[in-house]
Amino acid sequence: MSSPAVVEAAPVAGSTPGALQGPRSRRRVALVPTLALLLGAVYCLLPVAWVVIAATKSGSELFSTFTFLPGTGLADNLSGLSAYRDGVYWRWMGNSALYAGLGALLSTAVSAISGYALAVYRFRGRETVFNILLTGVLMPPVILAVPQYLLLARIDLADTYWSVLLPLVLSPYGVYLSRIYAAAAVPGDVVEAGRVDGAGEWRIFTRIALPMMVPGLVTVFLFQFVAVWNNFLLPYIMLSDDEKFPITLGLFTLLEQGSNTPALYTLVITGALLAVLPLIALFLVVQRFWSLDLLSGAVKS
Repeated sequence: MSSPAVVEAAPVAGSTPGALQGPRSRRRVALVPTLALLLGAVYCLLPVAWVVIAATKSGSELFSTFTFLPGTGLADNLSGLSAYRDGVYWRWMGNSALYAGLGALLSTAVSAISGYALAVYRFRGRETVFNILLTGVLMPPVILAVPQYLLLARIDLADTYWSVLLPLVLSPYGVYLSRIYAAAAVPGDVVEAGRVDGAGEWRIFTRIALPMMVPGLVTVFLFQFVAVWNNFLLPYIMLSDDEKFPITLGLFTLLEQGSNTPALYTLVITGALLAVLPLIALFLVVQRFWSLDLLSGAVKS
């Protein structure tokens, strides 16, 4: 019996006969997005590396040594920052933790309830309400800050902690994310089953829907926390007492004073480095909740 003939595939037009085409070309194409991501990572991390290294330098080393050469003044910078005005820097950090933590919690709670209602319930004007909220996403904060100040000043809440917290409670972007996630993660059949079993709407939301929405709500909380922690414009307009300043506004005042007292520049840089650490710690803590997203498709609707 004669063996079957071996048929060789014709080479691709314009290529060298006998050369491997598929896997090698795909690997070359895969290098492009990898290089782009590496360049983006370097672009984002380079300022952070500069802050880390500059925080180790004394006032004389900051302007006289190579940019990425570590210095010997980190301990002195930390002690000087803690001693400045009897430790007002840590008061600013505490204020930022209050604004960002409580503001993000309240905003996440409002976003969860609003997003769930817009995703599950059918009522007249639902899409109109949702579209109005979307316009809030496109609205620049600078346009809203001045009217918010005038409204809060009318009820004597300007220059208080509430003047920073209250405008942060409603986040149009948080409501948008919550609605999208609730529509995908909470099956309608599960909600109907809860109603058939006699559960009330609030019980269905807290006991059934809310656990399914946890990964999405963690994302909303993280976005809100970072946005409030880095917020500068709203506290700048609302507050005049520097004892209530968040860390962003406090470092800004230090930077302004540094134009007349160059020794404060090292305190500003060290303070900026310490201000980043809570955000890194928060990300490391909450990222494990995102693994729960793998279970969001476990229920078949």
